[in-house]
Amino acid sequence: MPHHFAAFSFVDRITALEAGKRARGEFAVPSAIAAFPSCLVAEAVGQLAAWVAMAKVSFRGRPVAALANETRFRGEAKPGDTLELGVEIERCDDDAVAYAGWARVGEALVIELQDCLGPMLPVEEFDSPTALAERFELLCGTGAVPGRFHGVVAPRIVASDRVSGESVAATLHVPAAAPFFGDHFPRRPVFPATLLLDAQIGMAMQLAAPGARPTRMTHVKMRSFIAPGDMLQIDARLTPGDPLRILLSARTPAGKTVATARLETTSGVSE
Repeated sequence: MPHHFAAFSFVDRITALEAGKRARGEFAVPSAIAAFPSCLVAEAVGQLAAWVAMAKVSFRGRPVAALANETRFRGEAKPGDTLELGVEIERCDDDAVAYAGWARVGEALVIELQDCLGPMLPVEEFDSPTALAERFELLCGTGAVPGRFHGVVAPRIVASDRVSGESVAATLHVPAAAPFFGDHFPRRPVFPATLLLDAQIGMAMQLAAPGARPTRMTHVKMRSFIAPGDMLQIDARLTPGDPLRILLSARTPAGKTVATARLETTSGVSE
């Protein structure tokens, strides 16, 4: 499996660990990639929490993305930067893990996550428990060789509707095959929630003021897995009376809700 622990793995080393309670880690963003968006920084924090949680339950279960009550976008991580990652585990058992976390580059805070919850599902459905346990031992020891990640090709997005100053909509085509599916996950490929959120943020910013930037995302809810080859109807809608808040959603062509979130932005170039 050439893409396992490479195409979508963002923890190079666990530098400190208090079993089941907290951890610190590192990820070297490869200098050769074009960009490392904020949603992938959030993914790195979530992966560190997942390693702590899986080790706590002896690799019987693994958490999957479900709820993130608040994500604050503080800065950017650029190619060549080294992310310092931290997580605080609030609760962890065979049912779920609740955690908070952050990422820094040097002294600069890049992202903060609060009130995140991931239900634990059987590891065997997604990956080899033995391979995961061996990888955890490596991360806690000498660490993985950096530079394994070569970037992610963005999914195809076809615009479908736009109401000026109100909403935008599009169809997102999940690739039927991509290297990251070999890492997320080898036994049950799932389109990463963070790639969906990155696409939704990009679309939502079409509604924001010129020069605006995302500052905060709240009430993120992932309601179902997204499989290779799926199509999603994604839309962004300004909150009535509040041009800085944008409502995001993703649905199947049949209308089933897959994900929802709320995005807050700055007011534009004057800030």
